[in-house]
Amino acid sequence: MSKKFEMSMMSELKFFLFLKIKQTKEGTFVSQTKYTKDLFNMFNMQESKGMKTPMPTSGHLDLTKDGKSVDQKVYRSMIGSLLYLCASRPDIMLSVCMCARYQAAPKECHLKAVKRIVRYLIHTPNFGIWYPKRSSFDLVGYSDSDYAGDKVNRKSTSGTCQFLGRSLVSWSSKKQNSVSLSTAEVEYIAAGSCCAQLIWMTQTLKDYGINVKHVPLLCDNESAIKIAHNPVQHSRTKHIEVRHHFIRDHVAKGDIDLKHVRTDKQLADIFTKPLDEKVFCHLRGELNIIDASNLE
Repeated sequence: MSKKFEMSMMSELKFFLFLKIKQTKEGTFVSQTKYTKDLFNMFNMQESKGMKTPMPTSGHLDLTKDGKSVDQKVYRSMIGSLLYLCASRPDIMLSVCMCARYQAAPKECHLKAVKRIVRYLIHTPNFGIWYPKRSSFDLVGYSDSDYAGDKVNRKSTSGTCQFLGRSLVSWSSKKQNSVSLSTAEVEYIAAGSCCAQLIWMTQTLKDYGINVKHVPLLCDNESAIKIAHNPVQHSRTKHIEVRHHFIRDHVAKGDIDLKHVRTDKQLADIFTKPLDEKVFCHLRGELNIIDASNLE
């Protein structure tokens, strides 16, 4: 990169904006261990008991208008701190984003959910993202959704993640803008969101002289895949907003190779819904979110 771009190398990068970077012969490990432990003291939870998952399987929150209100300033401070931690901890992305929806009028149940996330971090303080060396440089995306999972307005949550080889480089968990009428529709919208990110990444890679074509996009809904491959509008798709149909153009041109993946192999599942401990830990490992002690 130094041959093509004007840049200077002071020394090996070890810390950057609370991110700790550990470089080894096998790869690079990015974590926020010190920042995580500082949060325990900041929120007076250093003596709290750890939890194995950031949220229970029944973790969908509600407005709870009759609940007792909590300090909005404290609640927003906790949410902001946890959102910054998502830079190296994608495993808490969904739970933090769900709690962030209730910052306007937080109740005790919402604060309890946030503290549950912190207790999960107490159980996993040294976790971070592992970027292995000598892996293939193939770009691949995963898209998934949770149909009508939001209890307030029944909107669905889209979850996507993108890999370069075995390295997780991008991820998102976002509530969709409108209420969908079927699982096929929510999966189709999620696939479109993932497609947009993949197209942007392919254009960025071109700046580095890397041309990527026929990028696999893995979805676990057959109906959504058929909609993307079928250019004809019909009763099942006429209500879907036009802006979501651009995925058809990229599938038709061969830029994106939309494929089916088994539900148990869908890595984006961790960004859409609460999972039990076994499934959650498995997907966390597949995303290369590991304990720093495993590198020693």
